[in-house]
Amino acid sequence: MGDLSSLGRMLIVLGIVIAALGGILLLGGKLPWLGHLPGDFHFRGKNFSFYFPLTTGLLLSIILSIILWLFNHR
Repeated sequence: MGDLSSLGRMLIVLGIVIAALGGILLLGGKLPWLGHLPGDFHFRGKNFSFYFPLTTGLLLSIILSIILWLFNHR
């Protein structure tokens, strides 16, 4: 029975993380600073454009790490 309870807990945490990511994607257009932070690289050439959101990715990684740490640190 221990395996099923840990699987259930993992599925709940995964569901919360997916819901949080969905919320971030929905709010992404309404938060003008998200994706335009200092350290987000955007290069435009004649025939191409390259965008690398380094700072935004690091910020989201830190936030998700804290959330997951809070769920697993009991």
